[in-house]
Amino acid sequence: MRNSRRNAITAIAFLCMLAPDFAAAQSKPSNRKGEFYFSWGYNKEWYTKSDLHINQPELGNKYTFENVRAHDNPGWDKGIFDRAMTIPQYNYRIGYFFRDDLAIEINFDHTKYIIDRQEVRYKGTMDNKPVDATTEWNDNNGFYYFLNNGANFLLFNIVKRWDLYQSPGNKFQLDMLGKAGVGPVIPHVENSLFGQKNNPDFQIGGWNIGVENALRATFYKYVYLEFAHKVDYARYAHLNIYKGKARQAFGTYELILNLGVTLPTRKKAQ
Repeated sequence: MRNSRRNAITAIAFLCMLAPDFAAAQSKPSNRKGEFYFSWGYNKEWYTKSDLHINQPELGNKYTFENVRAHDNPGWDKGIFDRAMTIPQYNYRIGYFFRDDLAIEINFDHTKYIIDRQEVRYKGTMDNKPVDATTEWNDNNGFYYFLNNGANFLLFNIVKRWDLYQSPGNKFQLDMLGKAGVGPVIPHVENSLFGQKNNPDFQIGGWNIGVENALRATFYKYVYLEFAHKVDYARYAHLNIYKGKARQAFGTYELILNLGVTLPTRKKAQ
């Protein structure tokens, strides 16, 4: 996972440096200021390991599950049209180009985070006594931890666009986009620790920061397909558990495919 994140960041930096020169060679100037766009799509995630910090003052517990592994749950890999569109991991983007090459964007990823079955070490204080032990993390042993109705990354992005290619008559347009932003995370928290369950619910759970690199192919001016990869870092705090709170931080690498529409609000220069 560490190598994947490093490679992704290197690729984003390389492509962003390359894009202006490539665009200058392949496209002619155009006035695209004032475009509004919306897209919907699906995603796939890989997560870094994370320390899960537990604080239950009433029980005398303050300990940490160390280096826990987690996975996503795409949903769309088991079928899309036989279930609601919002059940799989999905994402949407809403944006507006206030300049030819700059936009503001609301960027939301409904991602699912599920701690794997594994042997996990926990260390700290339980029942006001020092503890350093391991346990098997699985449902049968009284353990589960889901951000499964969403780890839910919400970002407010600044978007930079490079025109890579424009066909005669503007029937096909290829662009590269670089995005960066920060925003809150809005997880749905459901868990059981040592058989003690919380009351599952949505909450504002912290913040995240992300960068995204995308290729957008626009057909006949209005419909586009966008493929992106993204690196996100999220810090969760005050997550509800039984008689206490949990906190953690992890990185995410995403692959994203969106279908969208773009609506120019002003006539393009000829």
